[in-house]
Amino acid sequence: MTRTQKQAEHNGDSSEKQHGRGAGSAVQSVDRAVSVLEILARVGEAGVTEIAEELDVHKSTAFRLLGVLENRGLVAQAKDRGKYYLGAAVLRLAGAAAVRLDISQEGVPVCRELADELGETVNVAVLDDDAAVNIMQARGTASVTAQNWLGRRTPLHATSSGKVLLAHMPPTLREGLLARALPRFTERTITGTSVLRAELEAVVEQGYGVTIEELELGLAAVAAPIRAHDGKVIGAISVSGPVYRLNSDRLPELAKRTVAAGAELSRRMGYGF
Repeated sequence: MTRTQKQAEHNGDSSEKQHGRGAGSAVQSVDRAVSVLEILARVGEAGVTEIAEELDVHKSTAFRLLGVLENRGLVAQAKDRGKYYLGAAVLRLAGAAAVRLDISQEGVPVCRELADELGETVNVAVLDDDAAVNIMQARGTASVTAQNWLGRRTPLHATSSGKVLLAHMPPTLREGLLARALPRFTERTITGTSVLRAELEAVVEQGYGVTIEELELGLAAVAAPIRAHDGKVIGAISVSGPVYRLNSDRLPELAKRTVAAGAELSRRMGYGF
């Protein structure tokens, strides 16, 4: 590194230190990285100098930020022009967010109608790593004292939505999850992998999953898959309530209605066209 380059970097670092903790601040680095993505989203592509000017930082700082983002696939570089643009990883993140947003929006009328008809709590859940997370909820008249499941991450092996999501996972991913120790929540929680595998096969065959006091005593639920336009299962719609209302006599009808609601929501997501 030449003396001029060293002096420029020193001056850049000195300038940054005047603004709090400078580039060493994790929060500031994250803020700048997000700003880089916003710049590229606005202008399409830009070089290191342009980005540094937009951020009001030294070029070396901009280069480091771009390097990290490029390593994660969030930006890519046109080697012949030296310009950076948004990478494929941004599209994957945006796609995942769009799916959740679409399910939430399209699921509102479906869940509301089902909750009003059955009087029970209706939830839509999507896969979140090794759990099912509830992204929307509608309560029926009979479930005024029911728990709020919205935003909760629930175990895949002990919930009806989780079983549906687990049953339709790619085999390699599913087996990886089943290889872990499965926690027990009640005496009825299925923790044996062979028994759970058999149940997951039944979920695929019959088109819905059921849990009875496997997550909490007194709680029962039934869930059906939600499919994207390509047929991939991207979520599950469930009906839950106390076991004295969701008993063996009523569960078949609840399963039928839940499957129909899942099919309707799948249609709204483009499946079947």
